[in-house]
Amino acid sequence: MSDTTGWQPLSQPQQRAAEAFAPSPFVRLARTHALLVAGDALIALALAGSLFFSIDPSDARWRVGLYLVLTMAPFAIVSPLIGPALDRMAGGRRWMIIGSGGLRAVIALLMVRDLDSLLLFPYAFAILVLGKGYHVAKSAVVPTTVASDEALVEANAKLSLLSGVAGAVAVVPGLLLAWLGGPQWVTGLAAVVFAAGAIVGLKLPATTVAPEPEGAEERAELRSAGILLSASAMGLLRGIVGFLTFLLAFELRGEQERPFVAGLGAEIGSSTREVLGFSVTTVNTGSPTWHFGVVAALAAIGGPLAAVLTPRMRRATSEERIIVGALGFAAAMAALATGLGGLVGAAAIGFAVAMASVAAKLAFDSIVQRDAPDVNRGRSFARFETRFQLIWVVGAFIPVVIPLPGQLGYLLLGLAALGAAVSYELGRRSFQQADGVVVHPRRGLVPPRLAEMSRNGAKRAAEAARRRAPIPGSARSTSAGEAAGAADPASADPCRAPDPGAAPDRGDPADADPADADPFRSRDPGAAAD
Repeated sequence: MSDTTGWQPLSQPQQRAAEAFAPSPFVRLARTHALLVAGDALIALALAGSLFFSIDPSDARWRVGLYLVLTMAPFAIVSPLIGPALDRMAGGRRWMIIGSGGLRAVIALLMVRDLDSLLLFPYAFAILVLGKGYHVAKSAVVPTTVASDEALVEANAKLSLLSGVAGAVAVVPGLLLAWLGGPQWVTGLAAVVFAAGAIVGLKLPATTVAPEPEGAEERAELRSAGILLSASAMGLLRGIVGFLTFLLAFELRGEQERPFVAGLGAEIGSSTREVLGFSVTTVNTGSPTWHFGVVAALAAIGGPLAAVLTPRMRRATSEERIIVGALGFAAAMAALATGLGGLVGAAAIGFAVAMASVAAKLAFDSIVQRDAPDVNRGRSFARFETRFQLIWVVGAFIPVVIPLPGQLGYLLLGLAALGAAVSYELGRRSFQQADGVVVHPRRGLVPPRLAEMSRNGAKRAAEAARRRAPIPGSARSTSAGEAAGAADPASADPCRAPDPGAAPDRGDPADADPADADPFRSRDPGAAAD
């Protein structure tokens, strides 16, 4: 028989100490996120020195456009179908994160021997699609790793800041390996980093994002005016990011088109083709690789800077004003980049768009958290993120199929951002200033028709309550109510006592039963004691 008295073994305190120092679910997700983002940065660096950015621009355009369609079409079709199933599966989004890292590691290994082959294009865009899928899964998992809604926006800000830091840290050894062994070594390092991210992702908790199907209340909250308006503005900003990414990719390679003058001969490195019956020569005067590095570095700084500043701005102003300010800032910097042109203009617009996109996304997350408190955060964020990623592809497709000079592209980008800011502000004010509009504390801006229904319903309920309850001391009291009050003193109107302007009715002391005294009399601080 074992003795249960005396000193107990130290295994239990040791176990508690180990649990105290164990990383939280958010820390595990942050580690996985840092590794996968670092792998993406290394892949981008490897592509800058590979066939992807060295072949003739006119040949690259149709390949890029084709692979954008072929790789993102399945994502657009399958993601809305399998997304809800993954949300209701324990660990579904977790395995999507792990699979994204593992598959990108395998594809990066295959890319090592095909950096000078046309197989590089499907590999590169497969990594692009897996990266988009990872961001959707990450958006769904983040709400399950924080303790409260108040910590949700802060967690997203930390992940955005971590993205910039991880990308900057990964570029340093990537540049060294590119100098020593070429892009093949950089791709190999990316494969190792992706594999490490998948392994670290195995430590993520297997939580269920959305155990129940979407209900009517959740659908109604996500369709409130405030959320729909901010989602439209955020979607256009994400499309601007895709547009600028491929605009700069072709602009920094120096593609220029001008009429070909017969008899002067073709310039070195040029090619001639027919466009709408005119002979056009394309001169490839590609920029050096370090120009890509400068633009990428400024964009990497803009995102983390917005992640630091946005939570502070959120304490001083509203989320809607942050979105309007982000769009206005992007429009102003686009105008500046249009005037500057060249590397300085590209770096300026890259910095501004990255900063505006991150700031608007954090503000949008806060709006969803504020105006739709009853929705499932993981499911709703994954749905919006899927939509934003597809809009990114639509924006990227425009400069791929339509050759645009860099400064003209900046101008169009600025006009789009300015139009989105004006449209968003006017739409928001139209709901606020509409006759009968309700600014619901939980559902945000309610359309006038629904507000009118709510106001009429409140009036009808108040009128019915007024008819049912007799007014104290009024001659409009019904005879039935008076008879009931005379028959049973305990059934007297309980609303009489809370009226601070009414003197307590003590009745005749000779006829009253002390047991039937008004129970609310002692609560009146101005009443004298009997």
